[in-house]
Amino acid sequence: MPPTESDANVPPCDPALPFVLRASPMQGLGAFATRYIPPGQRIIEYTGERLSTAESEARYPEVAGERHHTFLFSIDDEIVVDAAFGGNEARFINHSCDPNCDAVIEDGRIWIDSARDIVAGEELAYDYGYELKERHSPAAKRRYPCSCGAATCRGTILA
Repeated sequence: MPPTESDANVPPCDPALPFVLRASPMQGLGAFATRYIPPGQRIIEYTGERLSTAESEARYPEVAGERHHTFLFSIDDEIVVDAAFGGNEARFINHSCDPNCDAVIEDGRIWIDSARDIVAGEELAYDYGYELKERHSPAAKRRYPCSCGAATCRGTILA
């Protein structure tokens, strides 16, 4: 069985980053602020291997009834970043239905920026807003669960 993010051998974060990685109540490992982060601050770039959409679908085929989990991030309809290969600490920033960060795509690159004041110790999170080609049925929502714990949690990482 391949390792999950909760038991992966994760190196210490770059000390220049305003967060550290540790166990998260949301999911596996998470990124936790080590100091105050003001709104609008660029925190980190989401990096990894760039693939075509077709390559990413072949690498991670959907398995009916199984929970979906990857480190894929779509830049557009043609390019996907797979942070499981050559990715950095950004891959451990979890989803939340009440996020404190935004994912911003600029010039073909993905950035994680703070969306509001973030205090030291707070977990960084952005809304994955995952979209499927199929209807977001109850079965589809179960394959993409959310456990952010927000009062406004919609129970899924789907948009």
